[in-house]
Amino acid sequence: MHPQLNGSALTMEMMGTHQSPSPESTGILPSQSARIEVIGVGGGGSNAVNRMIQSDLEGVSYRVLNTDAQALLQSAADHRVQLGQTLTRGLGAGGNPSIGQKAAEESRADLQQALQGADLVFIAAGMGGGTGTGAAPVVAEVAKESGALTVGIVTKPFGFEGRRRMRQADEGIARLAEHVDTLIVIPNDRLRDAIAGAPLQEAFRSADDVLRMGVKGISDIITCPGLVNVDFADVRSVMTEAGTALLGIGVGSGRSRAIEAAQTAINSPLLEAARIDGAKGCVINISGGRDMTLEDMTTASEVIYDVVDPEANIIVGAVVDERLEGEIHVTVIATGFENGQPYRSERRASTNATPSFSPAPEAGASIPEFLRQRQLKRDGEIG
Repeated sequence: MHPQLNGSALTMEMMGTHQSPSPESTGILPSQSARIEVIGVGGGGSNAVNRMIQSDLEGVSYRVLNTDAQALLQSAADHRVQLGQTLTRGLGAGGNPSIGQKAAEESRADLQQALQGADLVFIAAGMGGGTGTGAAPVVAEVAKESGALTVGIVTKPFGFEGRRRMRQADEGIARLAEHVDTLIVIPNDRLRDAIAGAPLQEAFRSADDVLRMGVKGISDIITCPGLVNVDFADVRSVMTEAGTALLGIGVGSGRSRAIEAAQTAINSPLLEAARIDGAKGCVINISGGRDMTLEDMTTASEVIYDVVDPEANIIVGAVVDERLEGEIHVTVIATGFENGQPYRSERRASTNATPSFSPAPEAGASIPEFLRQRQLKRDGEIG
């Protein structure tokens, strides 16, 4: 049994130079593009949004929300909202989630106006501090009330940031989970092996980059014309009221690039619970250069299909990116593990799970390929 591929494979090649009749001649109302909003909340979320802006994600609007006026002025986003002007006077939340929450409540009317008409809202935040932890659940609540598909994609603190920050993060994530359709949690400590010895600034940049890749993995298959076309309704069918989701990222090159990328994605150390077995919903983004083949796409999707629920709703999007010549990139967002399952702290998650595909027994084999290559490049420069 094979996953259903939405749309017609190799659409662009099959259509050739044939021109479609105009909407006026058919009486068909042309479709409108989904309005996608990426909202960075607090310092961590704002940093992640800046990274996304630099990478030229297509078809999305950016908005940053913060209680810190100085940080807002440094953002590259077109739309900037100062939360709680009366409460914090632009001086930040002081690491107190309660202040962040009250600041967002003060600005609720502004948020409602800003998000009216949005179809898909991503809420990016670094959890554990004041503004991101406290305000993100309020922003999610407003987005959900507006009718948007609401996806939270957040990071948990590094261990060295302390127990208090970690506890605040867990509490904030639990509150956020109550107000989003889908919640993706990236534990920063899972990146630790990949960035060992790296400067502290690069460690935080890597965390921002993972947030960017999670957003890109979903938004690209909606906004970018691909070999397999996926519309917003397809994505919504998988991610509405889906609860906690898992994110996996993989890169492959060479003759077995599709298998390599897919296996790396499903064994990704970024996965909070370490495996996607039994997922009942799955969004798969397969990206490659113009040399990407139908076999690449089929092989990668089948690797993932073999480990999820046999009746899973699988949405596969294939996107051509000329910058990826010779490579296949696979992003997996797996959902639907248990209906209504609350967010579980990583410390309570099982650590005895064995990956469905055993990676080669070499040092760093479980590290995402894009981070491993970055580490090797830096080591070469040092050497």
